[in-house]
Amino acid sequence: MKQIVILISGTGSNMAAILQAAEHERWGERLGARVAAVVSNRPGAEGLKQAAKAGVATAVVDHKAFDGREAFDAALMQAIDAHAPALVVLAGFMRILTPGFVAHYAGRLVNIHPSLLPAFPGLNTHQRALDEGCKLAGATVHRVTTELDHGAILAQAAVPVLPGDTADTLAARVLSQEHLIYPRAIAGLLAAS
Repeated sequence: MKQIVILISGTGSNMAAILQAAEHERWGERLGARVAAVVSNRPGAEGLKQAAKAGVATAVVDHKAFDGREAFDAALMQAIDAHAPALVVLAGFMRILTPGFVAHYAGRLVNIHPSLLPAFPGLNTHQRALDEGCKLAGATVHRVTTELDHGAILAQAAVPVLPGDTADTLAARVLSQEHLIYPRAIAGLLAAS
């Protein structure tokens, strides 16, 4: 069975979409895959409760308990590696990962970013799209490399920027597309492996 470990920092809405797709699309039977664990860097992350309710193992590696990124990433790798993952999925995981971490999971680490990469890597993507007068915004599923938000693109979805949009209204429309394309892209990777 191919194990998936999902990393979250907050509410876990993309994680929930992945768990729902895995169940409804019978990833275990069809793809020989399952979500083995959800790990957060924040003890109070709401998504941990949802994962536990869905019967998925959870763990917390609190980044505040470590002196630096290398020490945190080493502890995080230990928690992830306990599940021998075929795929590590960043789903709203708000930590920049060290090159050693990225290398350890090379070819197995994916992320979703709320812009049409290569446009607007990093933070505040929706406001930046509005400030630039973009007519389209969207989300990108990509492989993770040591360069922030620059890995190979696996899937994208676009949404129109509407008159009167705020960063929040645009973010909500983009998020609805994230919930569709992320599970689809993960299933595609699992089917190809």
